This record gives sequence, C-alpha cells and structure tokens, in this order.
Amino acid sequence: MIFTQKQAFYSTIVEESLANSITMETPYYIRLKEAMLYSLMAGGKRLRPSLALATAEIFEKEPREVIAFACAIEMIHTYSLIHDDLPAMDNDDYRRGKLTNHKVFGEAMAILAGDALLNLAYETMIKDALTGNSMAKLKAMEVISRYAGSLGMIGGQVIDLNGEGRRVDSDELKAMHKLKTGALIKAPVEASAIISGAGEKEFAALSNYAANLGLAFQIKDDILDVEGSMEEMGKKPGSDALCDKSTYVTLYGLDKSKQLLQDVTSEGIAFLADFGSRADFLRELASALATRSN
Repeated sequence: MIFTQKQAFYSTIVEESLANSITMETPYYIRLKEAMLYSLMAGGKRLRPSLALATAEIFEKEPREVIAFACAIEMIHTYSLIHDDLPAMDNDDYRRGKLTNHKVFGEAMAILAGDALLNLAYETMIKDALTGNSMAKLKAMEVISRYAGSLGMIGGQVIDLNGEGRRVDSDELKAMHKLKTGALIKAPVEASAIISGAGEKEFAALSNYAANLGLAFQIKDDILDVEGSMEEMGKKPGSDALCDKSTYVTLYGLDKSKQLLQDVTSEGIAFLADFGSRADFLRELASALATRSN
C-alpha cells in the first residue's frame, strides 16, 4: 500500500473512532458536546494517532490494539489547541480554516471543552487497559501522562510564555520545542511501542526517530509562519512575530532553518534502518512533513 493510501487508511480508522467517542446525550450537556466535537472533528493531519497505528503495524499488531491510545492522544492534542488559542495564550482567531473554539462557543465553554477532552482521553485509556488487564497499557499511560504534563507539553508552554518579548538562545529554544511540540509526537510512538512489545533497542530507535520528527515538525512550523499563507495553513501566518516569540527563523534565519530541517529529518529517518521495509510509512511521513504547506 502506497503512502497516501496508508495515510488515508489510518485517518479513516481514527475519524470513525473519534466520532463515536463522545456519547453525552443529556440535554444539559449538548452545548459542551458540540464544543468538544467542533474541535475534535475539525480535521487536521491526524499525525499523532497515525504514528501510533504505524508503530503498532511494525510489530504486526492490529489497529484495535492501540486505537484507544491513538485517539486519547489526539484528544489531548485537541484540548491543548483549544486552550492555546485562547486570548490568555496565543489569542488566535482561526484554526484549520475555521474560527477557533472560543470564537464560536465563548471562552468559558472553550475552557470546559478542553478540560472535558483531557479527561475523556484518560477515561478512554483506562477503560481499554482495564478491559485487557494490561500492564503494558498502564505503562503506556504513564508515558503519555508524563509527556502531556508539566515535564512535557505544559512545561514547554511555560518556557514559551516566559520567552515572549526576549531573545532565547539555541539551547532554550530546543528545550522548549522538545517539550511543547515534540513530547506529544514522541508519546504515540513510545506508547504504541510499549503496547506492541518492542525490545529495548527497538524502543530506543523509535523514540529517537520520534524526537527528531518532533523537532523537524516545529522547525517547519516556524518556517511556515514566515512563508505560509492563510489559504494553505488555515490560520493567519505571522503570529510568532506578533507575539514577539523566538523561533528557529529568528535565531538562525530562513536558509539555515531550512538546512536544519533537512538535517534533522534525515537523522530521524536513519534511526529506522534496522526495521527495513516495515518502517517505510514512518520514513515517508517524515519526508512529507518536511515538505508540507500547512
């Protein structure tokens, strides 16, 4: 199956599972459900759940083995976007070509929708782990919790906020993106590898690949914030400059940032050498992300 077909296959599984994940029918909660689904089903690359499914496939595991965790990570990612768009954070009006959650439902409901998605993520993982009485899935939950929390994504957001209005050095910038963006890209790969029974060497290789993928993803985002368009990105470019944030482009310039992107991508792909053709999707995904327009 070629890359685009495999990507569509993964996305279909994820979309169907996410669409059925919010089951509240009580009239009191309808507005909350609408707000949750508005952002959760707004499209996007479905990068993180696809990484979970692709990693499981390397070990010949069926999607059902990791789909709950794949969807949970997408819920966590979505909650983070809802909160990140709020006036107190990045104050964005558009996300994926649509008005941001708080612009449609108001700030209070947007906060609650994000909170609800975060809780639903853990409910989804716990239910799946208990069904199979799986210690591996509990370990995978620990990894996801750490990467989503104060030592992961949230910690990266704190570094980002503290860096507004001043120039940060390369070490601080890399640390910020390792946590803010990279943590939730490592999470699906590592969690899926744990559930799939990866050996120590296999786990390390996949973790290193994911770390490079996360860094490359952020470098590309920084480039697109300068070169991208509203039509392609689904949100206004230039938000980093507006918030006076340090990025790879402000630190290194466009040309060097583009070279760094290629270097980090190539290094990440090299970590997959021992998996042979089983990791073809992950290789092609890394290359596709480096050349994306949104």
